[in-house]
Amino acid sequence: MSELSKRSTVYFEPSIHQALKMKAAISQVSVSEIVDEAVRLLISEDQQDLEAIAERNDEPEMTYEALINELQADGKI
Repeated sequence: MSELSKRSTVYFEPSIHQALKMKAAISQVSVSEIVDEAVRLLISEDQQDLEAIAERNDEPEMTYEALINELQADGKI
């Protein structure tokens, strides 16, 4: 935990907190390190989503109504 330098209070449901404590004990890491890694993964997923959105930015847009009409015209609904 030597690299972690900011403190925050986080509230968990009791069962989640118990699971975190057990995982920390089994893994020989702190609850803080587990939570830090989980947050890093979530932020990484968000970054990947944003990159995917940016890559598709130039694609033409289609309204829901147009999509339904196209599906109906193609006999798919």
